[in-house]
Amino acid sequence: MSEPETTAQNQTSQETAAQQETSQDRFRSGFVSILGRPNVGKSTLLNALTRARLAIVTDKPQTTRTLIQGVLTLPNAQIVFLDTPGIHKPDSVFNQRMMETVRAALEERDLLLYLVDATAPVTDEEREAIHMVLATGTPTFLVINKIDRVRDKSKLLPLIDEYRKVGDFAEYIPISALQGDGLDILQNAIVQRLPEGPAYFPPDYLTDQPERFLAAELIREKIMHLTRQEVPHAVAVVVDRWEETPELLHIYATIYVEKEGQKAIVIGAGGQMLKKVGTAARQEMEALFGRKIFLELYVKVRKRWREDPRFLAELDWRSALGKFRD
Repeated sequence: MSEPETTAQNQTSQETAAQQETSQDRFRSGFVSILGRPNVGKSTLLNALTRARLAIVTDKPQTTRTLIQGVLTLPNAQIVFLDTPGIHKPDSVFNQRMMETVRAALEERDLLLYLVDATAPVTDEEREAIHMVLATGTPTFLVINKIDRVRDKSKLLPLIDEYRKVGDFAEYIPISALQGDGLDILQNAIVQRLPEGPAYFPPDYLTDQPERFLAAELIREKIMHLTRQEVPHAVAVVVDRWEETPELLHIYATIYVEKEGQKAIVIGAGGQMLKKVGTAARQEMEALFGRKIFLELYVKVRKRWREDPRFLAELDWRSALGKFRD
């Protein structure tokens, strides 16, 4: 081979390598929805991926009631995540609204993450939910969560094969959102699927949620952790007043339940349960908001609030603003 030919080949190889490197270095951005049946760990995954406390987490299904936005900004990408309520068959006006938010999260996304529980069987309800998600035609990862609870990891392969029979996913990625296993693999796979584009938000931006909404959610989380099984889904929290001074943030909130018996449980003997809820919520708010807080809680009965469209609209801060933002 002559020297000019060798030089030309070397130049071509260098140009190809430079093009590949440039392509890899180009900034990527996009919108990614996190979906799945109730209680599979969607909110835990959002918090883990964004490295922030954006969504409340409990062991109760349907803890998440609206779309929770979380933004992860990396040196080479910005990912706008949307955590969603669990996919379920709606049996009330309240549940119908939750499913409307799920459907909204399926529209105009660059990628979908469908979470399943590694310890749970593939049910008919799961198959129906998967078919609904895949019908969008948007690339979808099957994210198999809670692998930390599977002692024999060889059992994951048959589970993946079973899900392959249900639908054609772009990737199959086992993770533990709680322990952090597989999150780097998932994050890298997400970035590679995003289109090239600019950042949508400043580097320090985390969420579109107002602090008032975060405060109400933290109060609700503490109630769900501390009270008995019959209370959680009947609880709603509204922040009535938000007063800031240089020294202190005053928050006045009302806890709504549907029955007098539920009110008695939330208040507790001598007001002890309400005091526990308030103390736990206040301490976490102070850590989250970085300031001293005075928190005052009230408990009221509002019968059948889950069937009241006007009250449900008041609970949704996006509806209160009269707009929805990605």
